[in-house]
Amino acid sequence: MARISESYDYVIVGAGSAGSVVANRLGEDKKLRILVLEAGGSDRAITVQMPAALSIPMNSKRFNWGMKTEPEPGLGGRRVNLPRGKGLGGSSSINGMCYVRGNPLDYELWAALGATGWNWANVLPYFQKLEGVQGGGDLRGRDGPLKITRGPETNPLYHAFVEAAHEAGYPKSTNMNERQHEGFGPMEMTVAKGKRCSAAGAYLRPAVARGNVQVLCNSLVDKVVFNGTRAEAVDFSLHGKTHRVKAMC
Repeated sequence: MARISESYDYVIVGAGSAGSVVANRLGEDKKLRILVLEAGGSDRAITVQMPAALSIPMNSKRFNWGMKTEPEPGLGGRRVNLPRGKGLGGSSSINGMCYVRGNPLDYELWAALGATGWNWANVLPYFQKLEGVQGGGDLRGRDGPLKITRGPETNPLYHAFVEAAHEAGYPKSTNMNERQHEGFGPMEMTVAKGKRCSAAGAYLRPAVARGNVQVLCNSLVDKVVFNGTRAEAVDFSLHGKTHRVKAMC
């Protein structure tokens, strides 16, 4: 087992999509020492990396926390499955890999309702920064860590489906993540070279490769220790032992 220090500059709880990005961005400063704690295990499994096998990790206790909704009144009291990823990459390691930006008008509405700074013009550069789009237009990012591709569109059923939607009165969209969001057309995927491009692959592994980010899997956080309003330490369990690590920054 890797050596656990008593303190780090930052301690990140969870190696899901958010934790992976935070580890990568903080880790750009090589003077910082960062610990990432993940309750789940590794994502190194063919069923996670192979796009066609997406239903397997989504229905596996190894990779899915197995959460459910509360009883739904509109569904006769049934509880609905709510897959949540358990392991490196979090839900980005078990999702359907469909990449869909929010509609620009949604962000404009957020800003109009008081979410200052969340209008489309402000969030667009961040979409472009994260995207590594294959064949994208002028509103897309090409050099970002999250690789985004489209299928070959050679299956005749694809074209029949889009044409049927168009004949039913729906508009066509050559790319729903660019200017024409509404309509039927090709779906973009977080897939690179035939493999899932999760947050772990896009952000966490490059951060670990720099040498200043340490990841501990199977580490269940028991408590965040506060000094007033400042979180200064984390208690977690690993292999039956309890550890406390301090966050110095």
